[in-house]
Amino acid sequence: MDAKMGSLERMFQAVLFEVLAVTLSIIGLAVFTEHAISALSGTMIIIATIAMCWNFVFNWFFDKVATGAKEQRSVLFRIFHVILFQGGLLVFTIPVMASILNVGLWEALIMDIGVTFFITLYAFTFNLVYDHTRAYIFHSKNAAC
Repeated sequence: MDAKMGSLERMFQAVLFEVLAVTLSIIGLAVFTEHAISALSGTMIIIATIAMCWNFVFNWFFDKVATGAKEQRSVLFRIFHVILFQGGLLVFTIPVMASILNVGLWEALIMDIGVTFFITLYAFTFNLVYDHTRAYIFHSKNAAC
């Protein structure tokens, strides 16, 4: 039996995801662009805030449609989930990145695609590990009772 994720756990999952994502994204952008760490940090914190809100809303709706045990989702289904999430997020983040970093939409698109490519691989790995870890903890607690 799979326990449903409550709002508090959803917030924990989203914050953990974003803290790791922001840190790794800032490092990646610093390596591949000439923008100052301070500008990239501010930009990525704002984008992460947008992403965290989007994560909460998107996954809440997604889980209403895609029912069943999360740890049993196929790789193809997980790829579909990540592509939908990241595609929706790009709509919000490209104009924000362009505005804050004072670059054109094309440069913001290229930078955001780089971040998105990284985050897509990261999101796939993070969610797979999180779901299996959560299931292990849930099943271990039930077995101990």
